[in-house]
Amino acid sequence: MGAALLFKARLCLNVLSHKSGIINQGKICARTMCTKGNKPGERKSSPRKTDKTIRQTESFKVRQMPSFPTSVFAAGNAKRTTELLKRKTTLPSLEQEDAAWDQPRRRGFKTDGLVAPERPLSPTEWKKLKEAPCSPERFDVHMMTLLFKTGAELDIAKSLLTFVALDTGTMSYQLLLQYLTLCVKGGHNAEALDCYQIMRGAFPALETGASSLFIKAFSRTQSWREALPILREMKKVISPSPRNYSDIISGALLHGDSATAWQLYDEVMEEGMSPLPDTWRALFEGGARGGEGEEGNFSRAEYGERLLGVLGYMRDNQVYPQQSLADAIKTWFQSLPGHHWRGEWTTVTPKGVCKCCGSELESIQLTPEEYQHLKDRVMADIIQGKDVFHKTTPEELESFKAFVQGKPLFDVVVDGLNVANIVKGRQSEMLLAVVCELEQQGLTALVLGRKHMLRPSVAWDRRNMGLIQKKAHCFFTENTSEDDPFLLYATLHSGNHCRFMSRDLMRDHKACLPDALTRRLFFKWQRGHQLVIHGTVTVGRRVHFQMISPYDTIVQSTGASWHIPYDDSIDRSSYEVPQSWLCLTNKH
Repeated sequence: MGAALLFKARLCLNVLSHKSGIINQGKICARTMCTKGNKPGERKSSPRKTDKTIRQTESFKVRQMPSFPTSVFAAGNAKRTTELLKRKTTLPSLEQEDAAWDQPRRRGFKTDGLVAPERPLSPTEWKKLKEAPCSPERFDVHMMTLLFKTGAELDIAKSLLTFVALDTGTMSYQLLLQYLTLCVKGGHNAEALDCYQIMRGAFPALETGASSLFIKAFSRTQSWREALPILREMKKVISPSPRNYSDIISGALLHGDSATAWQLYDEVMEEGMSPLPDTWRALFEGGARGGEGEEGNFSRAEYGERLLGVLGYMRDNQVYPQQSLADAIKTWFQSLPGHHWRGEWTTVTPKGVCKCCGSELESIQLTPEEYQHLKDRVMADIIQGKDVFHKTTPEELESFKAFVQGKPLFDVVVDGLNVANIVKGRQSEMLLAVVCELEQQGLTALVLGRKHMLRPSVAWDRRNMGLIQKKAHCFFTENTSEDDPFLLYATLHSGNHCRFMSRDLMRDHKACLPDALTRRLFFKWQRGHQLVIHGTVTVGRRVHFQMISPYDTIVQSTGASWHIPYDDSIDRSSYEVPQSWLCLTNKH
């Protein structure tokens, strides 16, 4: 903003503020139905497994498709499945229609009867637009918003401010806020700082939106320290966002003040917030530059230790860095003096061996200590959690526990309704095919269902259901009960070898767990134990299951090497894991 405009704005606001102060701002039955007991005509339960039997069973392998990667947790799988379903319908895609409407119309963009000009206008031209019949109330704010949305040149916005100052003698908070947004988004930092002087002089306080924009603008300049008092003022009213901290951390590192950067990073962690990827990237880029600068900064060794702590946080919280952050991590390792780190982009084999260095990655299987910790937490927070009896009754849950404890340890627990509903209209046929496959593989299976499945119908054929109850242990809950707690209890009770079959991704149950470590262990256990059917199921043919990855997709190190899974795809859903890796090896 030019000096003349700045002077006019201050003059108008001061005069007006002195004159008139215009600038303002029911009970369920617990009886359940169990099968595969000792009733006449049914197969008797096999004796409870001894320790020797358990050890033999723990090494069982469910027959899986060898193709890779087809896991339900592989990055991009959800999008591929969605696209496949879309191709099966001739209906137009709502997402495509929405995207078409969302395309920016830079030239002649209209809203509320307004048209964004393509060049700066004189006060006379602006006055004509304002007095047009279609002009809305608060013309100046609507027009400035339109200029921002269309990405208009800054000079056009300046000409609008000049007109408003001359026409009304004042500029409202909302108008200046929209102008500030346009300046900051466009990288016009000098104009944004001029706007700060105007708003500070005209208004008693700034709301969080304006404060956040000023923090971003100051952090890009030599005056980055001016953002610190703005941050402190925000903390008196509201907790600043990770973005606010990230902007100042980036500014501090860019200007050589690593001590202040790490102090702010520690504040983020103490507040229980998750740092932004931009924050981590700035820290690693600062480390690659040496991490030193002003007096009082960390030594290079101390800075390096802090960065290793960041990698530990990524491991503990299942963080997958994006490509840009992975690049910064790679550059930092390769910049370390006295070392010979070499970074390569790679993938791993289906057996979990790095294709670059040949190292074997960590197993997906939990250690005995990890398994016991997870089992205890799931039992306490999910099976016996505060809301469990919204999904079942105490009597039904106790009945199920007694049922499971009286049976042999299971190899596979099947969510019967979930699996059967893969094929609508012939659910019992689908479920029977899966149970037959498990029996053919010599596995002890438990099928969880609901009582309505025992009422003969087209979907639930009496003969099919009878065969299922002969080939597998079955437990049928009340129709209103949720079966996930039963599935988790039976699977964890049977031991680390037991797997479960369901299309449910268990995200709600994972969210019930109290801390990051337990949630990470749950996701690790889930990826190593969940069976999902591969392809279609045809009567009389074998049923195949998607491959379970034998390795853990997590930041990991052996000391002489680091393997960091990174996110190089926009197609990855939150529950999926990347397939690309950064391999770092130290060549002595």
